[in-house]
Amino acid sequence: MAEAGGQTGDSDAVLLEFLASLMEYTPTIPDELAEHYLSRSGFQCPDIRVTRLVSVAAQKFISEIANDALQFCKIRQANSKAADKSRGQGKDKRLILTTEDLSAALKEYGVNLKKQEYFADSPAAGTVAVPVKEKQQPEE
Repeated sequence: MAEAGGQTGDSDAVLLEFLASLMEYTPTIPDELAEHYLSRSGFQCPDIRVTRLVSVAAQKFISEIANDALQFCKIRQANSKAADKSRGQGKDKRLILTTEDLSAALKEYGVNLKKQEYFADSPAAGTVAVPVKEKQQPEE
């Protein structure tokens, strides 16, 4: 039983140290932005450490999604390069992250991302045509 109490004391000390370090840490996601979205969801807490903890969790979530999307991009481009080699096309070392890569990464986290369909039958599609009145020539 003495061991369980000792472990609790250690975990409390680690927690207090972590909470103290949040006061010195400036997260990538600004406190104001995190507070805005927390208040929109109905959460209010005057402790800035809680807001920063949410910011750190959101930053980790976003970085994991970005890393997964990068892995999908590398896999897709490796498959594309193999096909290009068989066709004899040149090498392109740039990584191009697509919406499909991001969508595949988000799907692993339960977020469905669908690209809006866009149809255009001509370059002028989607623009508004303005009728032009022709000048009438005076009768002679």
